[in-house]
Amino acid sequence: MSQKPEPKGSPSADLALVLSGGGARACYQVGVLVAIAERVPELQVPILTGVSAGAINAASLAAHPGTFQSAVGTLRRQWKQLTSDQVYAVRPISVVRSSLRWLFKTLFGRGSGPGVVRGLMDMDPLRRHLGKSIVFEGITQNIAAKRLAALALSATSYSEGRAVTFIQGCEEIPAWQRSLRRSVHTEIRLDHVLASAAIPIVFPAVKLEDGFYGDGSVRQIAPLAPAIHLGARRLIAISMRSPRQPWAPSVPIGDYPAAAEVMSLLFSSIFLDHLDADSERLKLVNRLLAELPSNRPPPQGVRTVDLLLLRPSRDLGVLARGLEAKLPRVVRLLVQGIGGRREGASDLLSYLLFEPPYTEVLMEVGYSDAVAQWSEIEQFMAQCD
Repeated sequence: MSQKPEPKGSPSADLALVLSGGGARACYQVGVLVAIAERVPELQVPILTGVSAGAINAASLAAHPGTFQSAVGTLRRQWKQLTSDQVYAVRPISVVRSSLRWLFKTLFGRGSGPGVVRGLMDMDPLRRHLGKSIVFEGITQNIAAKRLAALALSATSYSEGRAVTFIQGCEEIPAWQRSLRRSVHTEIRLDHVLASAAIPIVFPAVKLEDGFYGDGSVRQIAPLAPAIHLGARRLIAISMRSPRQPWAPSVPIGDYPAAAEVMSLLFSSIFLDHLDADSERLKLVNRLLAELPSNRPPPQGVRTVDLLLLRPSRDLGVLARGLEAKLPRVVRLLVQGIGGRREGASDLLSYLLFEPPYTEVLMEVGYSDAVAQWSEIEQFMAQCD
């Protein structure tokens, strides 16, 4: 192996880490980060952005007082100890009551009011877990100590119908506004993380200062944009989708898709598609900028941004097959009832399976993938010096 790049000593560099969503799949990100931290223990990543479950990882790293390696080690221990009952609670009576209330309100057109259905699962266990594991004051301390330039977490505003990126960082960071996304400066707290991770319908919306918010992946169609707005010129993004294979029918024609298969497709669209599409847009912009004549400056506000997009070598949904028995009993029955045992439903399981038999495998795969791609990672980070 070639010589390691020198550790970064200052967060004034333009390196950013972009962590996307995907429920329990976010464990894959941790495995990748563990491999990087082992090889560059003093690395400083000045800009951290996250959405959905990636927001949990980003906030944990941003709040940690120690080195990058120490922060990643703490994050790994937290995920290894995590189980589904520390993320969500599903009470059979509550599910039946909520389902009947939902049906009643749909039939009679009463979709609002004090009895409105708020979510099938309760996020209070995750609130308690994160409240104990992340010391949010550490974000402010790391910014003041110049170990961190900015943290940005995205959530979806239900009242605005667009993505809102909450930024904590230097005061001189300008806010931005686009047709489907905007930013706001704030002091990031637990509710911002929970809002970013609140999958619609599955979890209740989270009330912040100006309204109710849900999972940021829903409307964050440009997940690389927050890091670029924050000044990053080099991005390390970790996808949870393996390289796409040539299209082929997964089931014989005539088999009507089960509800679980449809939900798998919807969740994949929300959690996986946006990063792929945004990375393609960035590559196109970079190519166009490279074609500009040397005497012609690029348009104002447009610059070349280097991207290292790391992907799983294996399908993370397939790894969840056969593990539905590890889900909490009520969730298992619900998933099975909508066709969760069918082959195309494994992606749905992968988002909900916060259990060590699955999450530890994801971390192992992430670690081995990063080791296998280390020469590429090392070369990319050498450019950050």
